Amino acid sequence: MHNDHFSRHAQQVLTVTRGQEPLQGPGSDPSIARSWLRCVEDYHLDPALTIAPTVLEHGRLLESRERLRQVLHIAGNEMNSLHQQLSGAGHAVLLTDARGVILNCVTAPSERKIFERAGLWLGADWSEACEGTNGIGTCLVERQSLTIHRDEHFRGRHTGLTCSASPVFDPQGELLAVLDVSSAREAVSRQSQFHTMALVNLSAKMIESCYFLRHFEHHWLLRFHLQAESVGLFSEGLLAFDGEGRICAVNQSALNLLGQLRGSLMGQSVDAFFDCSLDQLLGRASANATASWPLLTRDGRRLFAALRGQARTPSTPEPKPVAPRPYDICLDDPALQNEMRKAVRVFERDVPLLINGQTGSGKEAFAKAVHQASQRADKPFVALNCAAIPENLIESELFGYRGGSFTGALKEGMRGKLQQAEGGTLFLDEIGDMPLALQTRLLRVLEDRLVVPIGGEPQALNVRVISATHRNLLECVQSGSFREDLYYRLNGLEVALPALRERSDKSQLLDFLLAQEAGKDVVVLDDEARQALLAFSWPGNVRQLRTVLRTLVALCEDGRVGLEALPMPIRQAMAQGGGVDEPRALPLESAERQALLEALAQQCWHMSRVAEQLGVSRNTLYRKLRKHGIARGALQ
Repeated sequence: MHNDHFSRHAQQVLTVTRGQEPLQGPGSDPSIARSWLRCVEDYHLDPALTIAPTVLEHGRLLESRERLRQVLHIAGNEMNSLHQQLSGAGHAVLLTDARGVILNCVTAPSERKIFERAGLWLGADWSEACEGTNGIGTCLVERQSLTIHRDEHFRGRHTGLTCSASPVFDPQGELLAVLDVSSAREAVSRQSQFHTMALVNLSAKMIESCYFLRHFEHHWLLRFHLQAESVGLFSEGLLAFDGEGRICAVNQSALNLLGQLRGSLMGQSVDAFFDCSLDQLLGRASANATASWPLLTRDGRRLFAALRGQARTPSTPEPKPVAPRPYDICLDDPALQNEMRKAVRVFERDVPLLINGQTGSGKEAFAKAVHQASQRADKPFVALNCAAIPENLIESELFGYRGGSFTGALKEGMRGKLQQAEGGTLFLDEIGDMPLALQTRLLRVLEDRLVVPIGGEPQALNVRVISATHRNLLECVQSGSFREDLYYRLNGLEVALPALRERSDKSQLLDFLLAQEAGKDVVVLDDEARQALLAFSWPGNVRQLRTVLRTLVALCEDGRVGLEALPMPIRQAMAQGGGVDEPRALPLESAERQALLEALAQQCWHMSRVAEQLGVSRNTLYRKLRKHGIARGALQ
């Protein structure tokens, strides 16, 4: 059966590559036909060959991950969020380097074997030259977002996959990585990938923007857009310049908005492109750059901009000093205050803490506050998320390795998290997801106070450990997935963090987080908006609340936030008279509408180009516009 399928698929590929274009089927798409032709003529691949993908050896994989360490750190949360938005089941979220090598994979544990059988291994090379037409490899060649659906793959063994991939570019416009969502389900239609592709695009742009912001955090950073409310969102233009006003980097959105090529901007003075002097521009700077203001280009077009940096001519009085808090988190809930007092007392006695709480409830913030309140406050606080690091890499992340200890290892070696935390605190988040073999090694480290890097010698260790989990570890012990002796070694004191909806200090927490996100700006919530935020059930807990507030601050223009500015799920919950969990479909609907609006803005409402960018027909595009109520005035 499989052989027949492979033979038919191979015959279809060869028919197209010989110039006999089919009237229908995957080969009728010009981009697929071009890729198939490359595979045959340039790479000399055989579509019927069933060998598994090439996988890098462990040392070279670690080296590749080390090169993209910052990108992997930024992308980790975004990949987990994307997996949740896709309802998880049946999807693998992948991040590769610019060669197409898979460096990280997020999928349900129960489905990991399914995707590994499909060849989606950590370290697997999915470049077009190795695996033929596929989401990752063809995205690398085409340098644009695309979906490769089942029979559109070149190799017959990959025709069970549907892959939607989007490129991630660095601040210089070079390809940095590829974000991909792959599905092995048979029922996936190409049309259904519109939702997935929209979410992958959004996530890739978020990773790209975060990397740009972090890479140039010590430069002046101009953020701008055609609409004031879009400054601070992933579609904004980003332009970094130095103290002399010379442009160091721009993202693609900035080039589109300014109508310039990268080469014509780099190294030029920023005031050559905007209708104001450098001093005037720097005078509008602020440390947080959340409030936007009108900015004209030299050719008279109006943008809205915000400039991150320290203003050279202070135009506002210094803010009043804020009374110091005992901890850098909000703990006005009496029960939480009591938990913090106990936690600090036992931590100072070198008693390990185990923090239990729902995802997003603030476990890492609580652990960091304990560290800051202890006598180790001036020592390192090092966090390791045991669930976010691939199982076969967590050992080197935790223990490190000696240079030359295996093929591909960095010459200078790598210090593990345990050694990085020397003299301070190691925070092990989601400890319940640590593999059993590593649990044994961690237990020995905690007992002997010695750490042994891979290929190295034992070294004395002075570190205190705080662990956290959203699981019931006792149940994990009973099921055999967590060592009983390690559980009792880590659980010197168990701290239970309540869900946000259960906290008695929600009002104070709301004010605290709003002040943090607003920085030096003053942002006030209207009474109705405040009540709606306090009444909402917050299934994502403190993390979700902080994200919503960050968005509200970014979009706020007059210093006030009204009910109409709140996300639709919160307004709907308010109208229903209570805080209900967010409907599962809403993130997808919102992402699809946002993707449409951004594509329309980028292509100036040229419908053929918008449809081509989104990978849909014009009829489908018009249907989507009607569905979301988008008319020409939607972007005015």
